[in-house]
Amino acid sequence: MTDLFDFNDNEEKAKPLAERMRASSFKDFVGQEKLVAEGSLLRRAISLDRLGSCIFWGPPGCGKTTLANVIAAQAEGEFVRLNAVTAGVADVRRAVEEARENLRLRGRRTYLLLDECHRFNKAQLDSLLPSVEQGILIFIGSTTENPYASMTPAIVSRCRVFEFEPLKESDILKALFRALKDKRKGLGNYMAEADEEAMEHIARAAAGDLRFAYNALELAVLTTPPGSDGRIRVTLRDAENSTGRRSLAFSEDQYYDMLSAFCKSLRGSDANAALYYAMRLIEGGCDPRLILRRTVVHAAEDVGLADPNALTVATSALAAFEHLGAPEGLLPLSEAVIYVAEAPKSQSTKVAMFAAQKDAKEAPLGAVPPYLRDISYGDDKRKAERKNYLYPHDFGGWVKQQYLPDELKDRVYYTPSENGFEREVRRIRKEKGME
Repeated sequence: MTDLFDFNDNEEKAKPLAERMRASSFKDFVGQEKLVAEGSLLRRAISLDRLGSCIFWGPPGCGKTTLANVIAAQAEGEFVRLNAVTAGVADVRRAVEEARENLRLRGRRTYLLLDECHRFNKAQLDSLLPSVEQGILIFIGSTTENPYASMTPAIVSRCRVFEFEPLKESDILKALFRALKDKRKGLGNYMAEADEEAMEHIARAAAGDLRFAYNALELAVLTTPPGSDGRIRVTLRDAENSTGRRSLAFSEDQYYDMLSAFCKSLRGSDANAALYYAMRLIEGGCDPRLILRRTVVHAAEDVGLADPNALTVATSALAAFEHLGAPEGLLPLSEAVIYVAEAPKSQSTKVAMFAAQKDAKEAPLGAVPPYLRDISYGDDKRKAERKNYLYPHDFGGWVKQQYLPDELKDRVYYTPSENGFEREVRRIRKEKGME
């Protein structure tokens, strides 16, 4: 007869390994050293229970939701967890009312943990604004999308955005070995062991996603029959099957050497060499999407505005591969590699970006010129200053006018090269007297 009290235990066992191994303290938290190191801003705020509304932004499986769980376990307060995929405005209003009651009757703050927060529309996000602004609840959102682009400025401006990075292979390996031995939450009761090369393959194939790695390890253990001694031994072939990816057919040093040669061949306009290294990497087990992501970066970094179409070709090839997969997706991949390699080169965009970043971080924060400011709010004086704005279309599309703050008015970040399309940019700028 089944014991009724076993239900909770069975429910826990039914959870995926990634969910069971989710950390509830900093001791077990994996990766993100910059964010959660001893003495860091985020660590201090959590330990002192002074964390304000924030957004955790990063790729899948990097620890965003897990860190929210750590906060829930350590901070003193009430916690409400919603998923933006399934929750609506009514759920948010209910959470706000409960938060208001908790604060009024018990003096306890409420944390609203919202997974996939970028999926909320403007109306849903706006329903949170008053309570966040008044401190009735503390909003903690997690998202894989850039919140500055995917969420309303009103909610982002009231939150501190913490950017998470993909986990390192060493972090994932550490977590995998821990899960393999853990008898309470992990796979320790299966009497399983794994070859080192199998674990390394899973960690590498995960590409920074610990959830993927946990799922692959669990699948490998559960589908590998035990030997005559009753022990399960996960081999490299088992790991390849569980990840759906072949192991690299070369050493780690050779892998990075070939990836470096591929990048330098793209930059050096040698399409033959770039295509060769791309195919050698892919045939050796490298994920083609890594090749495509590097190609997209080089299209912006090394080609830039010398041929703006290079970025379009590269990003289209990445999207095509996501839809087609291999082998058909290798055709647009090859087209993008050849196009980016053969395109004229210019680093003017990269130089301009770094120069502008430097001033944004270090230069005096000058005020926006009055005639460029938003006039949808403010007094009559602010609106009157708008008359000094010169509308370019009234002057044929361009008119000389200061756009930078006074402190930076003579700064030049972007200087077009003499290569490709930028020759035309330079000619037009000279005709207008911009140079």
